[in-house]
Amino acid sequence: MGKLALAAKITHVPSMYLSELPGERKGTRQDAIDGHVEIGRRCRELGVDTIVVFDTHWLVNANYHINCAPRFKGTYTSNELPHFISNMPYEFPGNPALGQLLASVCNEHGVETLAHDATTLGPEYGTLVPMRYMNADQRFKVVSVSALCTAHYLNDSARLGWAMRKAVQDHYDGSVAFFASGSLSHRFAQNGLAPQFAFKIWSPFLETLDRRVVELWQQGRWKEFCEMLPEYASKGHGEGFMHDTAMLLGALGWSDYDGKVEVITPYFGASGTGQINAIFPVTPQSGAAIPAAQASAAQGYREFARL
Repeated sequence: MGKLALAAKITHVPSMYLSELPGERKGTRQDAIDGHVEIGRRCRELGVDTIVVFDTHWLVNANYHINCAPRFKGTYTSNELPHFISNMPYEFPGNPALGQLLASVCNEHGVETLAHDATTLGPEYGTLVPMRYMNADQRFKVVSVSALCTAHYLNDSARLGWAMRKAVQDHYDGSVAFFASGSLSHRFAQNGLAPQFAFKIWSPFLETLDRRVVELWQQGRWKEFCEMLPEYASKGHGEGFMHDTAMLLGALGWSDYDGKVEVITPYFGASGTGQINAIFPVTPQSGAAIPAAQASAAQGYREFARL
């Protein structure tokens, strides 16, 4: 039997890479980098062999997809922010067997998922930035999961997360970490105003909303948060419509989850968006699937749960 050893919601802001380089932004994201290093340290301490990243920069229009090539190596420039991430080298091992297993069990649970191991598809920076700081020694294998889902329901993403945990626990021989790689509110500063919002949230409303959500997480008030997630994702400009968060909470038990979040890097603003590094303690969960009542609660918000 395998183990889900660690779960976290993590930032991947490209200004972390910019923070390494000479210039006026040097050192300005060290707190976020330190948070990644600490999460990587805990993964090592827990014996994690593979990190599974729910990546809100991997856009897909149909099905769920898993990038599980045997090895990832290349040089990456962001097409979105090439002045922030340019010619960034990366290299780390993949885990084709785990990727195929995850897809198989997701399909068994009625969530159509495709695993890609014989592929030239490279990871997006929602995976690459965290691995730069958590996995510089290539200690961990990496599997990337699409989480910028344009035509998907949040409750399906929650079921995918649950199925992936079942796959690990029931069929995998090893220890795995699940990371939801994405922001809280994700309203970028209007063009021309980005420098003014480099370290700020776009609006007081979004900052208040985000901070309240973090309080709910720290207090373990998951029923309230799960009920509000679809509308929060919509009105709070959630990155990738917060499919990464739905996947993570699905893996943890959705509204039955009983953990209280530990904040590693306190909430901060970046180009108008709200960011955090936070560990979600993995607690025992029983049952074959997310309870029907929880799934139907998410289904009740279907009008919000589509992009």
